[in-house]
Amino acid sequence: MKALFVKYKSVIQFILTFLMVYFVLTLSYKLYLDNSEGLAYYPDYLTYQVAEQTNALLDAFGYETDTFPHPDEASIQLIVNDYYVARIIEGCNSVSIIILFVAFIIAFSGGLKATLVYLLVGGLLIYIVNLARIALLAVGLYQYPEHSGFLHSVVFPGIIYGMVFLLWMFWVNRFSTINKQHKKEILNTTDEL
Repeated sequence: MKALFVKYKSVIQFILTFLMVYFVLTLSYKLYLDNSEGLAYYPDYLTYQVAEQTNALLDAFGYETDTFPHPDEASIQLIVNDYYVARIIEGCNSVSIIILFVAFIIAFSGGLKATLVYLLVGGLLIYIVNLARIALLAVGLYQYPEHSGFLHSVVFPGIIYGMVFLLWMFWVNRFSTINKQHKKEILNTTDEL
């Protein structure tokens, strides 16, 4: 059993680190959401900001847009050219995706400076792409409402998750010290054969 732990030390370390970071960040985010109820921004500050920034982005591209608090649920209604196209909920603010991204990058650690810079740049990129994704989805729902299910369930999640996957792969292949350590272990194993 000890031999298995030694052999798969880097895998076990990755899994435990990932789960720990993911759990701590998710719990922190849940506490934030629980404590943001009843504050000035509805449904919470981050979701409110995403809705307002999406509104501004769509306005910049010539669409007349408005956002209103949803009367029946914790979300914000997005109106494009007097047509209700979508509701922006807490899950649209990209925080959950950024938490997933952060947990993976920390679990596949690199140098401290590279890790911090990559977390900042990657998190910001995810946030910006998410804003563009919501704006494009709103335009798609406005222009092609008959394809709303496909756009919302397949195309636009594929954009954000695909980008996160590419960021992960770039990190693992370029900066991760675990990947370099694993390659060394493989070379040492093949030398013994």
